[in-house]
Amino acid sequence: MPTPYLDDLDREPVLSSRRTRITITSGPNRWSRKQHKVSDAVDFWSFAGAAANVIMQLGWPEVAYGVMESKVESGSLVKHPWKRARTTATYLAVAILGNDEDRKAYREAVNGAHRFVRSDENSPVKYNAFNRELQLWVAACLYIGIEDMYQLLHGKLDDEQLEEFYCTGSTLGTTLQVTEDMWPATRADFDRYWNIACERVVFDETTKAYLMDLVDLKMINWPMRLMFRNLLRFLTIGSLPPIFREALDLEWSEADRRRYEHLFVFVSFVNRFIPRFLRHGGSEALVADLRRRVKSGRNLI
Repeated sequence: MPTPYLDDLDREPVLSSRRTRITITSGPNRWSRKQHKVSDAVDFWSFAGAAANVIMQLGWPEVAYGVMESKVESGSLVKHPWKRARTTATYLAVAILGNDEDRKAYREAVNGAHRFVRSDENSPVKYNAFNRELQLWVAACLYIGIEDMYQLLHGKLDDEQLEEFYCTGSTLGTTLQVTEDMWPATRADFDRYWNIACERVVFDETTKAYLMDLVDLKMINWPMRLMFRNLLRFLTIGSLPPIFREALDLEWSEADRRRYEHLFVFVSFVNRFIPRFLRHGGSEALVADLRRRVKSGRNLI
């Protein structure tokens, strides 16, 4: 795997998973599933950590400035937060639930937007949205978020179950430019990649200010901000691994962690009584909407 942004991936990482992953202690598996697949992880509560995942992705400066300086105004997180949320949710739904034709169509649509996302002479870092290394980092962040939420909802998985779950997740990257040989082959390889990649996480003052607006929901209207800010701020901070929280000077205590995990124990219990078609309905509806847009020739993003 070419890694111009990283050191040799065969070396031991400086950071451990205690710093690069959230702590999940609840278990064993609460739903007694026989199989564990990424396609089972599109429960609507799986998107509770969406803002945290954006923060993680912007932990690499090239991704951060690619987003902050993007000339594609229609996809701006600050100016069009709901449209950006729909675009990201559709990507996840298509990557996980879609077929090859769905992924090809969405890849072409995203590529059309990405052509305008590249650094210029005024950018503090060099970036290009087509860079596969940057896309691999973003895809890895998406996988981390999905795996964490799945375990919070279903209980902590053992190593064999984690490997089974991981083996179904490569389309999170390969739906765009990441190739199969770039996606780490095993869960252990992915852990090594993730811990080494997290060594590059840094937020300058510009990025911090941008992300704190996201944490505080500054991009949405004040009535919704008033209603949901405390809950979403709690979920966002709780869904961030320690290295990201510390880089943003966000406080998080052991009591906060217990409350966060207890919340998901409660949600997991309630979800037992909600039919799968309702829990997964949002993601399946996004795939269906994509197919309708393709047939009618409408824009996909």
